[in-house]
Amino acid sequence: ARWDIQGGTITEARLKELTPSMPVIAVRAIPNDRQETRNTYECPVYKTKLRANTYIWTFSLKTRERPAKWVLAG
Repeated sequence: ARWDIQGGTITEARLKELTPSMPVIAVRAIPNDRQETRNTYECPVYKTKLRANTYIWTFSLKTRERPAKWVLAG
């Protein structure tokens, strides 16, 4: 996957592009009742490359695809 800067969404990776650029992300707290949940992929964040006991939280990334697509592509 890669980040589509113009669309502000997660999208398909381009062929032969192994490390696409990612913009700086500003993190801010939003109450659960005001958070947008439609068309979002809950992307897990880990401390290390090992996806064991290093889970921290999830980022809600906008997507035009079904969120299940990114789970299966993981």
